Amino acid sequence: MSLLEVVNLNKRFQLHLPGKKVIIGCTGVSFNLSAGEFLGLYGPSGAGKSTVLKCIYRTYLPTSGDIWYDSILYGKVNISVLPEHIILDIRKREIGYVSQFFKVVPRISAIDIVAEPLISKKGTSAREAKNKAAMLLERLKIPENLFDAYPCSFSGGQQQRLNIARAVIWSPRLMLLDEPTASLDSNSVKVVTELLLEMKREGVSMIGIFHDQSFLASIADRICRLEQEDIHAV
Repeated sequence: MSLLEVVNLNKRFQLHLPGKKVIIGCTGVSFNLSAGEFLGLYGPSGAGKSTVLKCIYRTYLPTSGDIWYDSILYGKVNISVLPEHIILDIRKREIGYVSQFFKVVPRISAIDIVAEPLISKKGTSAREAKNKAAMLLERLKIPENLFDAYPCSFSGGQQQRLNIARAVIWSPRLMLLDEPTASLDSNSVKVVTELLLEMKREGVSMIGIFHDQSFLASIADRICRLEQEDIHAV
């Protein structure tokens, strides 16, 4: 049974410059994702991989095409045309997103940042959420003396591991991964891989972008290859 079905997805960006240039984000992308499956998106830079994920998460509004999602809350819905308040509710309760960039939250400790999704999305007590966050941070090799520190002082790799911890701790129904291991060393990549495989065994469905094709092949059930599009003048 398909959890997600993307049908002829297209996204264009209009540049308000002389010549009316249009950037093609993605063109004619179609695939389906079964429950508990890991689908890899692969292709050259500029092929539209991140654009596809952002359309599914509805950070971007698709220009055309359909994104059918089998929601627990609302049944089968077309993400491409859903009202914003329903999108926000589905994001909060069902869909997680991990980018390769961590948005630093000022004056909030690392452990509180990671624990927060368990509290707000799952109703977990603050004490239990912090205990689980601490175990996850330890597993991702974040030193214990940094648990109560502000992430603005962390290295890029530490911030990214924090970003991953916050995303995986609540085990969303659908996880979107946009190059989450890009800034990590090999040991950290191994730990993240183990976490993703555990989530997959627990039934979490995932769509991931990874530049390392051999790594992607080792974790994905299927790979969808996207081809590069160019800027066109219209």
